[in-house]
Amino acid sequence: MRLLATPHFPYSAFRVLGMRGAIAAGHPLTAEVGAQVLGEGGNAVDACIAAGFASWVAESPLTGAGGGGFMLIHRERDRSTRVLDFFTAMPGRGLAVRSGAEMDEVDIDFSGGSHQVFKIGPASVAVPGTTLGLETAHRAFGTLPWGELVAPAAELARRGFELTRPQAYLHAILDLILRHSYEGRRIYGNEGERLVAGDTLRLPDLAGSLDLIAEEGAAAVYGGELGRALVEVVREGGGTLTVDDLAAYRVIRRRPVRSPYAGHEFLSNPPPSAGGVLIAFGLEVLDRLPGGPAGSAEAIAGLATAMAEQHRAREEPGFETGLYRGGLLQRLERRAVTTGTTHISVVDAEGNAAAMTVSTGSGSGVFAPGTGLALNNMLGEFNAAGPVPIGERLSSSMSPSLVTEDGRTRLVAGSAGSLRLRGAVMQVVVNVIGHGLGVEEAIERPRVHLEGGELHCEGGHDPAELDRLEAMGWELVRWRRRNLYFGGAAAVEVRPDGSLHAAGDERRGGAGIVVE
Repeated sequence: MRLLATPHFPYSAFRVLGMRGAIAAGHPLTAEVGAQVLGEGGNAVDACIAAGFASWVAESPLTGAGGGGFMLIHRERDRSTRVLDFFTAMPGRGLAVRSGAEMDEVDIDFSGGSHQVFKIGPASVAVPGTTLGLETAHRAFGTLPWGELVAPAAELARRGFELTRPQAYLHAILDLILRHSYEGRRIYGNEGERLVAGDTLRLPDLAGSLDLIAEEGAAAVYGGELGRALVEVVREGGGTLTVDDLAAYRVIRRRPVRSPYAGHEFLSNPPPSAGGVLIAFGLEVLDRLPGGPAGSAEAIAGLATAMAEQHRAREEPGFETGLYRGGLLQRLERRAVTTGTTHISVVDAEGNAAAMTVSTGSGSGVFAPGTGLALNNMLGEFNAAGPVPIGERLSSSMSPSLVTEDGRTRLVAGSAGSLRLRGAVMQVVVNVIGHGLGVEEAIERPRVHLEGGELHCEGGHDPAELDRLEAMGWELVRWRRRNLYFGGAAAVEVRPDGSLHAAGDERRGGAGIVVE
């Protein structure tokens, strides 16, 4: 097996040359594990699952068994696409009285003039779904044995790995959460200090949990030893997660939202997630605008206009039918602003695709002792218009996405990035499909984000074009450099000539690998 950094093989020659597929992820080790599975004959879902487990280790501040997410799966044989919803749910089953425990608040500095307050602690923990989501995907679409897909992550956790500079930066940003508790300080501390680039992070407790999951499957969490440990630490701190919550949790299969864009079809996460529907709406707005070359004031103004329309659409009282059900956009009042998020995109030798976005929110700072498992803070990031029934899914902005041309895979994409997540995905789609850029350049290009009345412009834009944009009436915030504030995308592209390309976002230290 060879891993190619810059592939130039036509898709028509894929099987002749023995090409196995491509993967993009938020960390090189995550991508390498998925690439190894592709090289061993696994399909896109196998690779996505193995990479997902590896991300629990290499990207542990962002994801793990204590979180939730979504996997979009496209089968080339019958051109079918489904979304597995294993996002977090409202806890509290079996409790006679709901706890009145308050959440802790921490102020996170993104080092670019932007701060965000996060609510954490046991009271912020929602019902996790990630482990059952991976198992459900494996049972329905996987081909390699479950244990073989878990084992590389366990080995990585046991031997440890060197913290890269982008990952160390992420640790620095989230340090107040990662080392909020004694258990967190034990895992992520180095003689009382936080870990820095070059330090080795070993996660032996997590390795043991992964071994147990390899042996027992998701039952280890949803009814077994690991689940009981998660519930115990949450309940001791006043949270409402119960054993009954875990036993009742189910993965939901959904039909993706679909929308035309530039002669292609965009497919993504449907309601109750807000992200996919809003991206689809934004792409439809862009399709009606004149636009301009990538990076031009006209092109940026088009993106800003689409973002402004997305904001207005979300607040419009008449948004009740939605793109998903044949109208404009379903009103989405409940959503979680997921920050600690990562994404994996895969295409295999048959053209099957898998896109998975997973998250623990910004993390609750709660770890089940002896397991290495961190819990989400989705209740702390959740904005509700009213009471949410126990067991109901929370909403999110996570948007694993696919673009097809005549029903065939053209682009698989997704991103991390809290409120900037859907903008990052939309800009990657526009750059590849609208402007014809390669996926590497599409992800590398500087991004914009509309927040209130201000258009944040990432470092790297042409100053002259930004001057023209200001002359058009837009109020700009000019960032000096690129920053993970603008998201962490990962995408795989099947170009019109059939060649495969994969790219992970350097803002997050991501990587793309094509497997021969």
